[in-house]
Amino acid sequence: MKLGIMQPYFFPYLGHFALIAAVDEWIVFDVTQYTPKTWMNRNRILHPKEGWQYATVPLANSSTSIKTHEARVLNLIDTKTSLLGKLSTFRKHAPFYAEVSQLVRDAFERTTGDSLCALNVNALQAVCEYLGLPFSWRIGSELNLAFPEEMGPGDWAPFICRALGATEYVNPLGGRDLFDPVKFARIGVSLRFAGFDEFTYDPAPFRYEPHLSIIDVLLWNAPDKVAHALRSHVTLQAP
Repeated sequence: MKLGIMQPYFFPYLGHFALIAAVDEWIVFDVTQYTPKTWMNRNRILHPKEGWQYATVPLANSSTSIKTHEARVLNLIDTKTSLLGKLSTFRKHAPFYAEVSQLVRDAFERTTGDSLCALNVNALQAVCEYLGLPFSWRIGSELNLAFPEEMGPGDWAPFICRALGATEYVNPLGGRDLFDPVKFARIGVSLRFAGFDEFTYDPAPFRYEPHLSIIDVLLWNAPDKVAHALRSHVTLQAP
């Protein structure tokens, strides 16, 4: 079983979904200290005049004193309305505006409580369904794993891999320095790193900005083209 472990990000960038496509099972890593003002409660979309703008999920309890799974959305309806309002700027130009707007509505409407983690997982699921991408996931805080009290940044993945019987762990290439291949070899788990080549597109009449939210990518590109890019632009590398 190939395993991926990542924090619950808010409509993350395309490379996040390339990682989902590269693994068999996905663990939503929500058991550590919450970090405010990260990709967990905001992401970037095009700004209609220049550059990019944040799409943000205001929280009722944004603090380092809580665990990630304890983060609560201040107002789901207001957040949805704000995001859809920002997307409406592109109504006349983005060829897939209607589909993406509905995708955003679906993610919010599936979220029955105020959990940020639930909202972000529902967003991942809505995007994966739209792209025809298999998405098998479990929530880290619901696995009932007995984590040691003291764990470094590179210790979580091998511990979870061993507990769940994974045979391979895939992490984004940018996190390579966190992991010791010896720790994975000791438990019989192959370690791989996923690199993702930039996927460019033309959001005319606006100017392209790299590494924006998946929302922005989907506004301007057909789902089959995006799904192809998830596989053609990724490379799995050994340590």
